[in-house]
Amino acid sequence: MEPQLLYSVTDSVATVVIHHPAKRNAMTAAMWRALPPLLDTLAADQDVRALVLTGEGGTFCAGADISTLRGSPDEAQGLAMAAEEALAAFPKPTLAAIRGHCVGGGSQLAAACDLRFAQEGSLFGVTPAKLGIVYPASSTRRLVALVGPAATKYLLFSGELIDTDRALRTGLVDEVLPEGELGKRVAEFTRILVSRSQLTQAAAKEFANGAVDRDGHWAEQARGNGDTAEGVAAFLERRQPRFTWTTSG
Repeated sequence: MEPQLLYSVTDSVATVVIHHPAKRNAMTAAMWRALPPLLDTLAADQDVRALVLTGEGGTFCAGADISTLRGSPDEAQGLAMAAEEALAAFPKPTLAAIRGHCVGGGSQLAAACDLRFAQEGSLFGVTPAKLGIVYPASSTRRLVALVGPAATKYLLFSGELIDTDRALRTGLVDEVLPEGELGKRVAEFTRILVSRSQLTQAAAKEFANGAVDRDGHWAEQARGNGDTAEGVAAFLERRQPRFTWTTSG
């Protein structure tokens, strides 16, 4: 099978799989180009309430396919940045499910997700210093927001790989699961996500990502739908709420 992005939608959760096992799921130029339009399609699908990004088999993503850097490194970096920004802008909750190596462009994609769950034994690295590449400012700021300036400098200066214990301590990952438990935990957690209010999630995502001057917009959204009333009624009636607000408004 050619290197590609595979996807499926089950129980309101979209799963995007980085599929290039011959090169530990390294991203080719075609795969970088394919990600933004795929995300646009999934964002427009009202059946999709959360998205999981993962890799085929025992590896998340070993980065960019280095052969793509031989022609135009600037173009290759531009493609990676466009894919990263599209993932960060996805309007619904996103979760990276990580096994094995999550390196270079793989870490760039994982950092663009809202949450990161990893299997014990996974390895993380941000490796442009090994290639003499200037890591993009926006990607660097995103990494600083996750792990802080000191850990960002450690990762970028050295290009060294860190294990799941250190990744968890620094905030690069949110949960670490024993071998064989990652899929079960991701399924469990995404069931929770899709049961919650998309209104709450969308507003929280914007605010957490630094949006300003949006208070009025979200106050109007809250007034103009019945999610709050439904949530309160469901709580009092001891039943699951049936939220109706969607990202289309």
